[in-house]
Amino acid sequence: MPVDPSVLEEIALKASEYQQIVNRLGREPNPVELGLFGALWSEHCGYKHSRPLIRLFPHDSPRVLVGDGSENAGVVDLGDNLAVAFKIESHNHPSAVEPFQGAATGVGGIVRDILTMGARPVALLNSLRFGPLNEPKQRRLFRGVIEGISWYGNCIGVPDVAGEIFFSDCYRGNPLVNAMCVGLLPKERVVRAKASGYGNLLLLVGAQTGRDGIHGASGLASRSFDQERELRPTIQAGNPFLEKVLIESCLTAIDRYPETIVGMQDLGAAGLTSSVVECAGRGGSGVLLDVSKVVRREAHMTPYEVMLSESQERMLLIIRPTGLDEILTLFNEWDLTASVIGNVTEDGMITILDGSIKVAELPIALLMDPPQYTPIPLKPNWLERLQSTSLDNLAFPVTNAEETLLKLLASPNIASREQVYRQYDHQVGTSTVIPPGIADASVIRIHGSNKAIALTVDGNGRYCYLDPYVGGAIAVSEACRNLSCVGAEPLAITDCLNFGNPEHSEVYFQMEECVKGMAAACTMLGVPVVSGNVSLYNETEGRPIYPTPVVGALGLKTDITKTCTAGFKNSGDVVILLGVSEVKGDPGDLAGSELLDLFHGMQIGRLHLDLEKEVRIQRLCQKAINLGIINSAHDCADGGLGIALAESCILGNIGFLANFECPARWDAALFGEAQSRIILSLSAHKFPEFKGLAKTHETQFCYLGKVKGTRLVIPNSVDIPVQELNQAWSGKLGHA
Repeated sequence: MPVDPSVLEEIALKASEYQQIVNRLGREPNPVELGLFGALWSEHCGYKHSRPLIRLFPHDSPRVLVGDGSENAGVVDLGDNLAVAFKIESHNHPSAVEPFQGAATGVGGIVRDILTMGARPVALLNSLRFGPLNEPKQRRLFRGVIEGISWYGNCIGVPDVAGEIFFSDCYRGNPLVNAMCVGLLPKERVVRAKASGYGNLLLLVGAQTGRDGIHGASGLASRSFDQERELRPTIQAGNPFLEKVLIESCLTAIDRYPETIVGMQDLGAAGLTSSVVECAGRGGSGVLLDVSKVVRREAHMTPYEVMLSESQERMLLIIRPTGLDEILTLFNEWDLTASVIGNVTEDGMITILDGSIKVAELPIALLMDPPQYTPIPLKPNWLERLQSTSLDNLAFPVTNAEETLLKLLASPNIASREQVYRQYDHQVGTSTVIPPGIADASVIRIHGSNKAIALTVDGNGRYCYLDPYVGGAIAVSEACRNLSCVGAEPLAITDCLNFGNPEHSEVYFQMEECVKGMAAACTMLGVPVVSGNVSLYNETEGRPIYPTPVVGALGLKTDITKTCTAGFKNSGDVVILLGVSEVKGDPGDLAGSELLDLFHGMQIGRLHLDLEKEVRIQRLCQKAINLGIINSAHDCADGGLGIALAESCILGNIGFLANFECPARWDAALFGEAQSRIILSLSAHKFPEFKGLAKTHETQFCYLGKVKGTRLVIPNSVDIPVQELNQAWSGKLGHA
């Protein structure tokens, strides 16, 4: 009997995919079985358009313990029997529908991903995108997302230490909410999310199961917002206080009964379905599951609803039967609901019972093998036109460099984020050495050692729109450059690939080129991709977002006493620009810039990135900081040299006197966004030592001037009090 098309639409399966299921299964699936396929063959869970591309990333290094994407998070060796687990994930579609709970449960979900590895969550980061803040809807989304992130993170006691926010028209219908979590664990205590060992038990722990979130993964996160429909029931509701108890109880169980716990998995997208099936798939086993044993908070739930519920704050433990009583006693001490809902089998099937009634029986291998699609990529004609348009004769609407600088400082994409991060408790846990807002990356102390980890998240969809390959490479390079500016060695990255509808050849072109560019940068910089997430169908009424790969980067500092921030420190310090031999006014550097967007409302030109040069400047910066030569370091990013100098003055509350005069194209010289440049300040007596180091690293630099006075002065261009710069930069973000 043909399936009702509305049923397939609800679970985001195509008719051709349904036919594949029938052909491979040898029969038609019943409604419960079809629900399982809809979830696990969704774009969100099945990676149907992205898995072949993800294979292009490097995943290995001598430090990588878990990095092939088979687990919930990547794990990297820090030495001294210590490891770090980290991952970034999206909650874009839920946040578009219900910003507070969408963002809050995004935090809760990524925290549980880290917990499943046996790690204690120690830091949160986020990357956010919205439409223009002068629109009431966007202000509502902005406020709701920030409140959701701060509420959940503050309640569970995990500091939110870094992030980024960007505003553009293209995110008006599809805001992006990417959440990252980092956790620490002993190297030998890595827990795997696998169900193995015949007869081992499936223990469901945490919140009771309700109807919230059904079809969240398949229906909401695997299609675009092309139709008006009521989507709030697909959004989960979070309980951070329960999550905190879950964190502590699970970590206690791992410490106290390591021989009892075989595996652990959180219940996120697709709930029990993905949790149980993915664990069985990793363990090469089967499972027998009785939904009547699942404790529910709502009456008369069907097996379909129980299997697909995305109720939050739930964990699945695979345990040995001999330790059951001890584990149940432990969770009872924490006042947590814990119930045995099934066991591991050897037949490679998932068999679902409702008491004595069998309601589903499917091969695990089939559920875990969704179709893979590789559309033919097509470079759009409009992109070639944008790239080939010269910036040489651009008529600039503002003839005053000072006015331009102040307007850029007040731009929502550059202005201070203090009003956002002050809502986060970034000092809880007493480990935050460099908090948000004062450096290019945050630094977290590793208690009991002299080591620290540096963390950042970065991405620029505008660059990737203008040139997906170079933009992807820049995303990786800039994230690693941020780590280098605090003196950390980049070890690995996690990524969230946010794109439009991959079935469109132009969007698939963007995806493929971005991934290739990212992979090239990872290889050159020696940073593997150890975890990540893909969020597709970020598109409304045929309008996709910018291609927006977001990179979360992790670095290691072996000496926590050698820290560096972005603000100028001492009057008389020498200021240099690392990466170039002179300040030039090349109009081509305006490609992809905030200036071009803010004053012209356009993006044209070609981006450039020299990866070999990028490697040299980063290694030199790291070395100089860790030798104690450098007093401040700040990379030239959004807004270019002029903005970077102004921010260093503002953060240090001290002026700067330049010894160079701007070329005729002052707009390009001060506000062009050429890559691989870092502003450093150092004591004059250490300048000869730095010059020798730069020569050894075969890296160019130029002398910019000195830290001095209370004004930012660039002869014949800019003369503004630092206080005035600060007023422009620190104004209320977008009047939100």
